[in-house]
Amino acid sequence: MNRAFNKTSLKQLTGLLQRFQSTLVVAEHNNEKLTPITLNAITAASKLGGEVSCLVAGTNCTKIVEEISKVQGVKKVLVAQHDSYKGAMPEELTPLILATQKQFSFTHICAGASAFGKNLLPRVAAKLDVAPVSDIIEIKSPDTFVRTIYAGNALSTVKCNEPIKIFTVRGTSFEAAPTEGGDAASEEVAPTSPTGISEWLEQSLTKSDRPELTSAKVVVSGGRGLKSGENFKLLYDLADKMNAAVGASRAAVDAGYVPNDMQVGQTGKIVAPELYIAIGISGAIQHLAGMKDSKTIVAINKDPEAPIFQVADYGLVADLFKAVPEMTEALSK
Repeated sequence: MNRAFNKTSLKQLTGLLQRFQSTLVVAEHNNEKLTPITLNAITAASKLGGEVSCLVAGTNCTKIVEEISKVQGVKKVLVAQHDSYKGAMPEELTPLILATQKQFSFTHICAGASAFGKNLLPRVAAKLDVAPVSDIIEIKSPDTFVRTIYAGNALSTVKCNEPIKIFTVRGTSFEAAPTEGGDAASEEVAPTSPTGISEWLEQSLTKSDRPELTSAKVVVSGGRGLKSGENFKLLYDLADKMNAAVGASRAAVDAGYVPNDMQVGQTGKIVAPELYIAIGISGAIQHLAGMKDSKTIVAINKDPEAPIFQVADYGLVADLFKAVPEMTEALSK
């Protein structure tokens, strides 16, 4: 018996395969506010085709559920509420994600490439016996990703043949999903039994009237060239004139000048503001990995050979202790 086959293009076949994809985005939040990188992860998930669901786990996260329900690209919001999810500890969230995966059989699971996502998803991948892919910057197909390697200084195209693709998304590489226009349904999922491995006690946050570092349009960062924590006041004064967030290099954090929640870089926060001003920062490759996607980069350093000048759009070779007060004074006029 002869059997007739329809000729189809690679594009049509890819489109057909994409309709069978389903992605779970693990939402990062503090029960009151959604962390912006989750919106970037939703955009990345939407590029895979198929349905996108979001898992919201917390203690009293109704506000977050309502917020995600309106995000474009989200089909369903899965909600799990229990005291054990306080603090979003990976030891407690991992069993929940495994149970959710068993119930819904997602083809992909993803989160933002933040400390939260990088701490949680490798645990999930290990339990599912699959290899995770980190720092995705581009999605070519449901099983082919482009990621950053060597502190963001090189790219690698990865073909993932795992039955479940688990990955983290570099937030600066994807636009944030629109927060209006969506109409996702919400569904309760049963919380898993507490593991009791660890207990969340408290969280101490640095309070500031300045914008949050990862979402600020202008970031002023300082390095070891500031010489002390007290000298960071120069940056705070400048930042206040520009409504900017203040960051730091790992060298400044390791020296004890500022707390580690201000660190920008491969092992810190990834930022991509409209304007990034690097002051007293030499420009180690690990720091560049955290800010090289900024629209405009300005560097101030007394060393004309500092690597930071290789990526800067504007460079000022000067003593920061003279230049920064002059800039602040000029902005005051």
